Amino acid sequence: MAPTIRSLEAPEAAIRRFAELVRTGEVDEPFGTPRLGIDLGTANIVVSVVDELNRPVAGAWVHSSVVRDGVVVDWLGATTAVRRLTEDVERRLGHHFTRASVSIPPGISEGDIKVFRNVAGAAGLDTDEVVDEPVAAARALGIDDGCVIDIGHGTTGVSLLSNGEVMLSIDEATGGHHMTLVLAGAYRIGYEAAEAMKKDPSRRDDVVGVIRPTLEKMASIAKAALAGRDVPMVYLVGGSSSFPNAPDVFAASLGRPVVRPIEPLFVTPLGIPMQESPFADKEVGDDRG
Repeated sequence: MAPTIRSLEAPEAAIRRFAELVRTGEVDEPFGTPRLGIDLGTANIVVSVVDELNRPVAGAWVHSSVVRDGVVVDWLGATTAVRRLTEDVERRLGHHFTRASVSIPPGISEGDIKVFRNVAGAAGLDTDEVVDEPVAAARALGIDDGCVIDIGHGTTGVSLLSNGEVMLSIDEATGGHHMTLVLAGAYRIGYEAAEAMKKDPSRRDDVVGVIRPTLEKMASIAKAALAGRDVPMVYLVGGSSSFPNAPDVFAASLGRPVVRPIEPLFVTPLGIPMQESPFADKEVGDDRG
């Protein structure tokens, strides 16, 4: 029997709004006390704010290279960026944060987890919760079961969830960075020029064919991780999953449906401060009065 594809209409509305808040600097009026989340990514640092109804109300981001392969390699840069982004959303919301939830990549050591917490602490924030990145993505998507594949700039993470708990989680060093390297080699250009080319919508047709083998390698990583497991649905998130052919490449390799939500870059950051999956049992409207 084919698996049922769960509607992402309500979660995608929240994800879309969060992306708008981050890009425009707008804020929405929170219901109750807002909560802060911190995502220290390989290519970007994102702070997210949701209210007590888990609706996005503010966000901010900055391009960054403070994390490599799940490890903070620039302590001062990470701390400074988190502090500045937090101060930015505080100013716009008129609310001072003393606590934040922090996301961590799959499979990192206890020592590295402590470093992620300490970055928040050095920025003046006590840690509310340490959230596995796939759990954060699942919260934003309103799911409790299935596979979340997170294609970041540095790695591809594959996580299997059951009843909201991570049952399997791996992280392999193949991501958007490797796509850029392939483009640089194919076109004989520098890394920065290749990165700009990768992000240029007008060059998508040129890029897609060149990076397809890299996407296929990522899909093979997921296939090996999920071999012999009953996986009803696969969700593709992360900024490097945004290429038009990515879901088809993964679906062909995995032999099962693959869903990529809107704005995949912002799925995990949005879920970090959420306290539960807000869409799992009900449709939450955007009733802001």
